Amino acid sequence: MVAVGAVKRFDAFQQRHAWAGVPLAVVYKFVEDQGGYLAALIAYYGFLSLFPLLLLLVSVLGFVLHNDPHLQQQVVDSALQQFPVIGDQIGENITSFHGNPFAVAAGAAGGLYGALGVAQAAQNALSKIWAVPRHARPDPLRARLRSLLVLGGFGAGLLATTCLTVLASDEHFLGAHLGVAVRAAASLTAVAVNAGLLLFAYRFFTHSGVALRHLAGAAAGAAVLWQALQWAGTYYVRHQLRGATATYGLFGIVLGLITWIYLGALIFVLAAETTSVRVRRLWPRSLPTLFTDKVVLNQADLRAYTSYATTETFKGFEQIAVSFDPPPLRTRDGTANAATEPAPPASGPPPSSTPPPTAAPD
Repeated sequence: MVAVGAVKRFDAFQQRHAWAGVPLAVVYKFVEDQGGYLAALIAYYGFLSLFPLLLLLVSVLGFVLHNDPHLQQQVVDSALQQFPVIGDQIGENITSFHGNPFAVAAGAAGGLYGALGVAQAAQNALSKIWAVPRHARPDPLRARLRSLLVLGGFGAGLLATTCLTVLASDEHFLGAHLGVAVRAAASLTAVAVNAGLLLFAYRFFTHSGVALRHLAGAAAGAAVLWQALQWAGTYYVRHQLRGATATYGLFGIVLGLITWIYLGALIFVLAAETTSVRVRRLWPRSLPTLFTDKVVLNQADLRAYTSYATTETFKGFEQIAVSFDPPPLRTRDGTANAATEPAPPASGPPPSSTPPPTAAPD
C-alpha cells in the first residue's frame, strides 16, 4: 500500500509540473508509437547506404583530386568523423578502393537504394508520430519523389558540412593557415547546417500543418544532440580506445557502425516525438496507462488514444468513431467490475470523437 500511495503521489506531481510531465509523456508516446522500431528501420537503410556512398565518394575523389592525395584524404577523413568510434576502421577498408567507373556505378546504385530507404523510413516515422491518417499521406510515387527532393537537399548540405569539417579539423587548408577562431566558426556553422538539413526533412516529411517554429526547435535540438554525440565519441576514442582500435576487426566495425547510426536515428525520432507531444498537448499522461486498464484517462490520454485509432483511416470517406467505456475496477473478491454501469447501446453509429488539435501553419 505504501508503494501504491507513492505512485499516486508521483502521478499527481508529474501532472502538475511540465518539467516532469512532458518527458514522461514523450517516453509514453515513443513506446506507443513503437519508436524503437521506427529508428531501427531508419538505421537499417542508413547502414545499407553508407558503404556504397563512401565507395562513391572515394571513387569520385580519385578522379577529381588525383593530383592532390593529401586533400583527398582530408575529405575522406572529414566524412568519417561523423562516426568517431569506428571511422578509422572504416577508412582503412574503404580507401583501399581506387576511382574506377565500376566503383562509381556500384556506389551510386547502392547508395541511392539505401538513401531512398532512409528517406522513406523517416517519412513513415514522422507520419506515424504526427498521427497523419493513411489516406492523407502521399501515394507511393509521390512519396518517393518527395524523398528524392529531400535527398537532393541533404546531398548539397552534406557536401557543405564535409568542407566545414575539413576547415575545422586542420590548421592548414589549401596552403593557408587557419586560426582557432576560424576553425571554431566552421564547427558552429556545421552544426547550423545540420540543423537546417533536419528542419528541411521535418518540414517536407510532416503533413499535419505544423508551424515552422515548432519544427525548427526539433531540428535545432536534434542537431545539438548529434554534435554532442560526436564529441562524446571522439573523447571516448582519445581517452579509452587509444592504441586498441586495431582489436575491433570486422565485427567491431559492423557493430559499432550499426550502433552509431541507430543512435542518430533515435535522436531524429525522439526530437519529433517531443515536438509532437508539446504541440498537440499530449501531456500530462496518467502514469498507470502504460501498464494497466484500471486507470481513469485524462484529456491527454484520450487525445493520444483517439489519434492512434484515426491514424489507421485508409480512405477519406472512411469514418472511425472512438469511444471509451468506464475503466474496470477490482472488487475485494478479485472479480472485475466497471466503475459505473455502461450506458445502453444507442441505435445508429457511435458518436465520433474530435481529433487532436494541430498547430496552425505559419
